[in-house]
This record gives sequence, structure tokens and C-alpha cells, in this order.
Amino acid sequence: MIKIGVLCPSEIAIRRFMPALMKVNNVVFVGIAHASEEEWYGSISSNHDLTVLNTDFAKAKDFVNHFGGKVFNSYDEIIKSNEIDALYIPLPPGLHYKWAKKTLENGKHVLVEKPSTTSLKDTEDLVSVAETKNLVIYENYMFNFHSQISSIEKMIDDKLIGDIRLYRITFGFPFRGITDFRYNKKLGGGALLDCGGYTLKLANRLLKHNPKVVEHTLNYVNDFDVDIYGSGTLKNDLNQVAQISFGMDNSYKCELEVWGSKGVIFTNRILTAPVDYNPVVKIIVGNDEKTITLSSDDSFKKSIEYFINCISNETLRNNTYIDLIEQAKMVEVFKEN
Repeated sequence: MIKIGVLCPSEIAIRRFMPALMKVNNVVFVGIAHASEEEWYGSISSNHDLTVLNTDFAKAKDFVNHFGGKVFNSYDEIIKSNEIDALYIPLPPGLHYKWAKKTLENGKHVLVEKPSTTSLKDTEDLVSVAETKNLVIYENYMFNFHSQISSIEKMIDDKLIGDIRLYRITFGFPFRGITDFRYNKKLGGGALLDCGGYTLKLANRLLKHNPKVVEHTLNYVNDFDVDIYGSGTLKNDLNQVAQISFGMDNSYKCELEVWGSKGVIFTNRILTAPVDYNPVVKIIVGNDEKTITLSSDDSFKKSIEYFINCISNETLRNNTYIDLIEQAKMVEVFKEN
């Protein structure tokens, strides 16, 4: 039985992680931590406004009232606790490296929200620590486990649309507000690290044969100090191409288009399908157009199950290290001028 804790009462932990965790076998939820005053501000002082910390504590209390477990009164307390084997870290990306490394150094497995860190160097360091201690460091791109992707890959392999000419992946959403961490550089914001990472992850999977980023653009607007939208091109050893585009001040899109020599495959919820959603795939071959409704799936649950399997399966664990580095390398290319 794997004993797991959560590092903060974030929205994704409440809305997605815990409902999925409750369905996973051989796992027990131990508790949730909120930040201490010193962890939040770097010191303890009568001058600090504790409103945010008090709100976080209230959320943690509501969290355990709903899901069970106990409240840990600091990140450090839960990281060092002998009551847990693994920790889920849903903090903003700029905080992932610090707390994931501390967790690994204290002998705990880590399931961290995407992206794993904000730099290739930091990701490589986490992998090095995890390898040395035979621990899991796993980046939660849960969409990768949705059965709709396997179904579309089978359509491609079966030559339903002939030979592949182009993959086009698009993911963007409207502006979420100035207080959202995605627009804060210090917290690891930026479209590349957020929605851009999704498009890179899927492009890497579809291209298969040693894909590389060959073109890339990041765009800055409205005086933000983070990239707001971007695009790029990936090419593999077979000269197959994927075009990606992403943004966080855009009209909503979450699309995959596969253009073949004989037809096209298209779907519009490739990266964000909810648990109860049945993906719809459109296939156009010549003048023939048909729509296929696929099965719903719980990709978050399957992602957690994969993480748990990595704990006892060395091959899966090593593959996860490789996946982390590959993803971080592609993201790093986008930062080059």
C-alpha cells in the first residue's frame, strides 16, 4: 500500500487529483500540507499579511473534511514525515524544483504537475537525485493516457488516411486574469511552459522517430514579462512534420489534425477531455465524411496508476527519467534566440 500526501490545497488537487486518487487501488491518502509563514515569506514577522496563509489553512481543513487524512502545518513537515511514501506537488512551476528536490532527498517518490521544472538543468538534477535513490520523479501529463490517442494512432497505423503528410496540434485558451500564476515569471509562468508543453508532448509521441524542434517562436504582448503565445515545427528522422501552436490570451482551441495522402483525421478535445466526455473524431476521405464517437476515459486516474507502477517497476521508472529529459530538452530549444 502506497501512502501518499499532497503538498498544497490547489484547485487541481481538489478538482481532479483527489477524485481520481479515490479510484486507485493500493493507495491511501495520508494528508495535505499548507505552507508555513516562514516557507511563504522566508521569515516569521509580525509585519506579514497572513490573509493568504489563513485562506490556505482553511482550504486544507476543508480538504481533509471532504477527503479524509490530516493537515500538516508546513511543507517541511509533510516532506519529512514517516507517514508518507510519495508526494503529489501541484504548486506553480517555479516552485517545483525546490520542493521536489527536498522531497526526493528525504526519500519520497514525487508526482509533480507539469512542467517538472522551468529549466533543463533543474530537471536533469531532479532525475539525478531520483536515480541515485531509486525513486520516482514523474511529470503529470495525464492526457497522454487517454484512450482516444491510442484509437487515433491505430487509425493512422491502419492507413485510414493514407501516408501522413502533417500533424497539426493547437492548444490555447482565453486570458485568465493578471493574478493567475501563468502570467508571473517568478512563479514559472508563460505559454511555453503551460499549454506549449502539452503540444510538444503530443508531437513527440506522434512523430516517434527522434523528433527535433526545427523552428520556434515565442511572442510577448501587453507588457507581460512572460511569453503569451507561440508556435513551432518539429521534424523526425523520416522527415515527418508536426506544427504546433499555443497561447494563453487566445480563443479556445484544443485540436489535433492529421493530414494524410488520402484524407484527414480531426478532433477538438485531444488534450483536455474530462472524465465523462466522449471524444468525437471526424474522418474525411475524399467526399466521404464520417464521425466516430470514442469511449470516455479517466486519464488522471490512469496517470496516477502509472506513477504507482513506476515505484515497483524499474523499467518504467527509467523510461520516466528519459521522458522527463526529452520533454525538458524540447522546451529548452524554444528559449534559444
